[in-house]
Amino acid sequence: MRRRRFLHGATVAGALLTARAAAVAVPAPAPAPDDPWQRAQGIVERCMRPLVFPDRDVAITAFGAKPCALVPATSAWRSRRRDVLTPAPGAADCYPAIAAAIAAAAKAGGGRVLVPAGNWYCKGPIVLRSNVHVHLAANAQIYFSADPADYAKYGDIDCGPAGRLVLSRWQGNDLLNYSPLVYAFNQTNIALTGEDWTSVLNGQAGVDAGAGTGPWWDWVDRKEGRVNAATVNPLNAPLATVAPWLTPEQRALIQGTHPRWNGDPRYLPALSEAGVPVARRIFGIGHYLRPCMIELIGCTDVLLENYQVVDAPFWQHHPVACRNLRISRVNMESLGPNNDGFDPESCDTVLVDRCTFNTGDDCIAIKSGKNRDTQYGATRNVVIQDSVMNSGHGGITLGSEMAGGIEHVYAQRIEFRNAHWATEPLGSAIRLKANMNRGGFLRHLYVRDVTVPNGVDARPRPGIATGGGAIVTIDCDYAAGDDAVRTRPTAVSDIHIANLRAGNVRLADGAFSCRQAVVILGPVASSFNGPAGTPIPPVSNVTLTDCDFGTPRNGKEPIYLHNARNVVLTRVTIAGTLVDSP
Repeated sequence: MRRRRFLHGATVAGALLTARAAAVAVPAPAPAPDDPWQRAQGIVERCMRPLVFPDRDVAITAFGAKPCALVPATSAWRSRRRDVLTPAPGAADCYPAIAAAIAAAAKAGGGRVLVPAGNWYCKGPIVLRSNVHVHLAANAQIYFSADPADYAKYGDIDCGPAGRLVLSRWQGNDLLNYSPLVYAFNQTNIALTGEDWTSVLNGQAGVDAGAGTGPWWDWVDRKEGRVNAATVNPLNAPLATVAPWLTPEQRALIQGTHPRWNGDPRYLPALSEAGVPVARRIFGIGHYLRPCMIELIGCTDVLLENYQVVDAPFWQHHPVACRNLRISRVNMESLGPNNDGFDPESCDTVLVDRCTFNTGDDCIAIKSGKNRDTQYGATRNVVIQDSVMNSGHGGITLGSEMAGGIEHVYAQRIEFRNAHWATEPLGSAIRLKANMNRGGFLRHLYVRDVTVPNGVDARPRPGIATGGGAIVTIDCDYAAGDDAVRTRPTAVSDIHIANLRAGNVRLADGAFSCRQAVVILGPVASSFNGPAGTPIPPVSNVTLTDCDFGTPRNGKEPIYLHNARNVVLTRVTIAGTLVDSP
């Protein structure tokens, strides 16, 4: 497919977004069979169909790519510092060769682009194209430049001083931003694969490139005298300027009372709430919203397989409005801030199979938009199986950006291994997150045959374990203070978990599996600031069957419920005691 060329301007970008929403419209789901796992098997079979590419190989070395030497460097975030390797000064830039090889394969009708064994320095994004399969050989490592400016050079949309940017989505909101390190927009039949976990995509997000902006990961913390994601950004104009159609009362509600409401992470959701067109949500240079490692928007028939991701700037994998996607045998090894492993958003028919997660945030977080950015619809028909979760805030998470809704998610044969429980513990195994800002729905989650051999974070902490420490968490008041507009309650229902087995670990004061076994915090009415009389539904229809939660630290209140109904425990064991009760 010919590379897209966009003109800079509201008309074209607005038309692009409208066309994209129409193109990914999905039909209403078929009625669920009586056995939900029959539906899950149909999803697996659909995603396992092999993709077919022309029998044509194109090596990046044919276009001048040269491997690079490596030198010692430091990867740092807060107090965590690691010795790593980085391309030596003056290393050859392979971006032009990789881009040319992909273009040549696409022009010829498709094929496989080969990255041979060796270390390759890439000062720009890898942009995937229809009918092209990018494959990393064993011992092939791509080191992406750690200079943010390299991801504001090659985008389709010229945004002036902000750089050449791409249409992206950041924590559920649409914007023009730095390109992800691997990117695809509206492509069909694409693959990114490796030979094994020696095939590495390294984002180098903890390495300082010396460009004056610091490492990607540094952007989340305030630095003396430096503007970043943790501060007010003076480039962000007042709402009265960018959205003059708002009444003073509407502006006040959207801004809220947070002193840094116009820092980049809060300003973008405010633009969504205000109805500012995406063409005018320009970030990039001068702003501090880190791009995803791999982001695919509006793509169909996608394979991600057999490689390792290291040190991503932000979320590691973020497919948006994609259909028929399989991620298989991928190792996600990135402990930086917001380093979720796999975040499918507004996608339909997704399989996660035999992957391993060691992440700085949720291992898997299923999403579907935030604020008013719901045009891509719900995420549905997701199967997660035969995978391992180690460090992370949550193992399998739904939310919190889920304004378009999430339904029909199936997880089976998962080992929430929590291998690093003593130093980087897994916060929760199964986690649902929403608040009064999100709206939408979380429903029809089915989990079976999972183990939690080392429990979850069982360290002593006060309060209810909504933020970490419960094996199963449903939190409908998640980070409510981050959202000024809280007018859309979320409907949470039909959550079914069976055959979960948790073990204990030995801590200084005893052997425990968690702080609490189950926490269900339904919507908190006092958090709502919308019209009086708006229905606020409780969490409903939750079943826990044939489960053993080990020994919770909070033996007096191992299960916490608020604003929940029809919660049924059948043959559930807690601290050796059988619980069989609604």
